[in-house]
Amino acid sequence: MAIIARLKEDIESIYHRDPAANSTIEIIFNYPGMHAIWIHRISHKLWLVNWRFTARCLSTFSRWLTGVEIHPGATIGRRFFIDHGMGVVIGETAEIGDDCTLYHSVTLGGTTWQPGKRHPTLGNNVVIGAGAKVLGPITMHDGARVGSNSVVVKDVASDHTVVGIPGRVVSSPTNQSKEKTERRTEMAKKYGFDAYAVSPDNPDPVANAIGQMLDHMHLMDSKVQELCNAIQQMGGEVCTKKLPELNVDAFDEASREAATIRKQDIDKFDPSI
Repeated sequence: MAIIARLKEDIESIYHRDPAANSTIEIIFNYPGMHAIWIHRISHKLWLVNWRFTARCLSTFSRWLTGVEIHPGATIGRRFFIDHGMGVVIGETAEIGDDCTLYHSVTLGGTTWQPGKRHPTLGNNVVIGAGAKVLGPITMHDGARVGSNSVVVKDVASDHTVVGIPGRVVSSPTNQSKEKTERRTEMAKKYGFDAYAVSPDNPDPVANAIGQMLDHMHLMDSKVQELCNAIQQMGGEVCTKKLPELNVDAFDEASREAATIRKQDIDKFDPSI
């Protein structure tokens, strides 16, 4: 692949993954993660032809310039994106596939002083959150995700999310979980709040509590509808009117009233003793 085309591909990948990127010239001058990748490509070529001292010196210069340390022996695929960059460390035998994303302070490190393969292998479309550590000759398969500040020491299957210390799989995607997420999202929209992070595989306890409340409301609505249908079959006239749509403005008004009351209470408070 031509050098210019490869550079354009790198810039386009940043556009797709970072909404803060406003122009090509901004990306060229202000994305140290991209600078580190470009320098690594040169040092990696030198490493492969046994100019290893020069390769290491160039890698050290890159670390000084960008705050990103990539060993020249590491193998990196296309459209690799290091966001922010500072504190990222990638070891000698690390292998990274295409379209992967690393955030700041990520370490792809080893767990042994023995020669040979001792650093992680990342498949395609892997995302590793800020501060996470992926250690040892493990494999993160395509589409794997690692939460911020997690420590991963075991293989991660495709499309799985790992969080915590030590890293644990939050959940595996299933058709049932996807349907539940879609249902929660639709119900959440009716109540006027963003349904971001209410999926069943999210470790946030508040988001999970909201998700369980939405599931309970869905179940209650279903039970009430079944009861109405049974009564109607017996000749009763119930549930003939359609339930009114939820008025989001009413929630906003209640929120404003609560804020006003809190402000009044604060104004009335006398801290003097």
